[in-house]
Amino acid sequence: MKRLSGVVGVQQGQRILFSDFAHDGPMWTGSGPREVRQRQDFPEGFLKPPAVMVSVSMWDIDHAANSRIDISAENITSDGFEIVFRTWSDSRIARIRADWMAIGPTRGEDEWDVA
Repeated sequence: MKRLSGVVGVQQGQRILFSDFAHDGPMWTGSGPREVRQRQDFPEGFLKPPAVMVSVSMWDIDHAANSRIDISAENITSDGFEIVFRTWSDSRIARIRADWMAIGPTRGEDEWDVA
């Protein structure tokens, strides 16, 4: 975790959400509403749930249909969140990589609990 002003922490990462073209998965061969959820744990917990931003950093999509993509962070806690990717209609998504960044309160480096 990177610490700003000692009390604000920033963490970031990336993850491949799926590679459905490799095994004819539903994002590649399906139609209609489809969704993938993946839990992402923070390497180091925050004091309270942070603000989380998720973006698509790599996509591999069939050019024959419209590209319909919705990506978000849901169920955010101080320990992690879910990356949620959705598509619909006839979109064919081969694979997606998502980048994420979390910014939130953290314990200062000089603070510690005495039990």
